[in-house]
Amino acid sequence: MPDPPDPGPGEVTVRIRAVGVCGSDMHFYLEDGCAGTPAAYPQVLGHEPAGEIAAVGAGVADLKPGDRVAVEPAVSCGRCEPCRTGRRNLCSRAQFMGGIQLPGLLREYAVMPRENALKVPPHMSFAAAATIEPIAVLLHSMELAGLQLGETVAVLGAGPIGLLALQMAKLAGASVVVVGDKVPHRLARAEELGADQVVDVSKESISDAAHDLTGGRGVHVAFDAAAKQESINASVRSVRAGGRIVLIGIPSKETIALELWPALQSEATLVVQHRSNGGDHAALELLEDGRIDPASILSHRYPLSDGHRAFATMGEYADGVIKPWIEL
Repeated sequence: MPDPPDPGPGEVTVRIRAVGVCGSDMHFYLEDGCAGTPAAYPQVLGHEPAGEIAAVGAGVADLKPGDRVAVEPAVSCGRCEPCRTGRRNLCSRAQFMGGIQLPGLLREYAVMPRENALKVPPHMSFAAAATIEPIAVLLHSMELAGLQLGETVAVLGAGPIGLLALQMAKLAGASVVVVGDKVPHRLARAEELGADQVVDVSKESISDAAHDLTGGRGVHVAFDAAAKQESINASVRSVRAGGRIVLIGIPSKETIALELWPALQSEATLVVQHRSNGGDHAALELLEDGRIDPASILSHRYPLSDGHRAFATMGEYADGVIKPWIEL
């Protein structure tokens, strides 16, 4: 890519230093598209970045070259109805730095609005700062779920997002959290992080486990981080009367066969999530306070020259991978 232009008024140039590999990146890598958007070569991926300020434009007084920052990848307009009503994640004019409307952040330099750069402490590693974006996603999941103290939770999928859902649920006071996945090392990590029960869904039913752990009633909330037909329907079968389901993951297919009769019987609420919604400051606080340990999801580090290995390892669930990150 050519060198970026100088930052304009209200803009900053960020020297990217670390980028986490996300599930939506993997959709592009494995399936040639994501959520109905086809891949278009050449395409730059990566939307979980951190770096340092390289230059500031006119009017930017609170950041200076050398400051460490995390990056919010969605550039919203601030003027449309969703933006003006606190739903910036649904901005009708959003430009996403992730290979969709704008190039992603697996590149050395990026110019962006000042408001998309969150200053982080100088002692925080770039890899840790790169987890702010997925943590903010989970904070929005918690808002959508409305999880109350003492409620019970099922988590479908024990990848990075599912493991964050487990930790967030425990922080919010969930009394029981059951986690399901097919990958043994990810289930082992869920146990290490405090899951009350883990279920190998290739052998057992997570909905049966959810009912067994709750006296036959089912869980209050299901977080679906897998977004497969079988996991979504398992979520429907896992919740109790009046239960809530938050679909965090991105389905590979536009349409699925949804089991509506169990949902009808429980009057379940299904909420489909779209990115994060301004939770980056709270995500930073969780990291600074030590309530979320970035090492709980970060597992493999690759230089940019070996970036293809990060994607291949993630795609094959190889070498005990949870989440790789790429250093630039």
